[in-house]
Amino acid sequence: METTPAGLEREALATRLLTASLHTSYEPTVEIDWDAPHTPGAYWLPPRRSSLYGTPLWEQLGEERRVELTKHEVASAASAGLWFETILMQMLIRHYYDADPTSRHAQYALTEVADECRHSIMFGRLIEAMGCPVYRANRVDHLLGRFLKATATGPQMFAAILIAEEVLDAFQREIMADESLQPLIRMVSRIHVVEEARHVRFAREELARQVEAAGPLGLTYARLLIGRAAYSIANRLVHPDAYAAVGIPPAVGRATARANPHWRATLRWSAARVYDHLTSLDLVTGPGRLLWTRAALV
Repeated sequence: METTPAGLEREALATRLLTASLHTSYEPTVEIDWDAPHTPGAYWLPPRRSSLYGTPLWEQLGEERRVELTKHEVASAASAGLWFETILMQMLIRHYYDADPTSRHAQYALTEVADECRHSIMFGRLIEAMGCPVYRANRVDHLLGRFLKATATGPQMFAAILIAEEVLDAFQREIMADESLQPLIRMVSRIHVVEEARHVRFAREELARQVEAAGPLGLTYARLLIGRAAYSIANRLVHPDAYAAVGIPPAVGRATARANPHWRATLRWSAARVYDHLTSLDLVTGPGRLLWTRAALV
């Protein structure tokens, strides 16, 4: 166990997070009523956060299909969350593999893996309860995820974790506070927000240490990989096939969303906090920044 001031600080944070995990952890399979009927006419996310909001296509849908679109957009985001949490768990296990198992830092990493196992089950149950398909990553992103989970370490690992967690967190904080939305998605969002707050704190603190320890070449590579992760995560939020569920050709829906200023503003809003944090660490520069721009995150 590290006895340097930085090592002791790292251990102190992990101890606080372990204590918080004891007091505010949830078991979604028993704490959520998965069989409760859905509220007729209630949206699954605030309409202004739909990818087509404000477009002629949105106006043409009518109220019932707008609600249905938000349901499939939530299923798509949950599918993206499942995809990345599977990657995240494997990255954390690799991080733990080289750690001192008696340290509180290593023990919290395992605690986070346990949280993510429950979250993955929760998202799977959510998709099932909504009656939606699993919207899987395309071939390129699937291969990128396989590469990331097998190789990512240091700054790129913890920055990628933060991007995925904080983008979804922005949506979920808004959802859980909106009483007009479906109770099921509000409860799922509340559980995820409470537990992810610990994960974000852990990743932010560790990222700062990893950046400090990385050399110039390592940081250059990290910036590029971080930009690619941001691009993939933003593009995974709404799968093109989600539009087909309401009668819109996937290519038309995707093109309309990409050109939609409301959706582009929502993407910037969702990424603002993590973008500012990564920028403060000089991790959004060079070619990687172009990927952030292409993803409409800046």
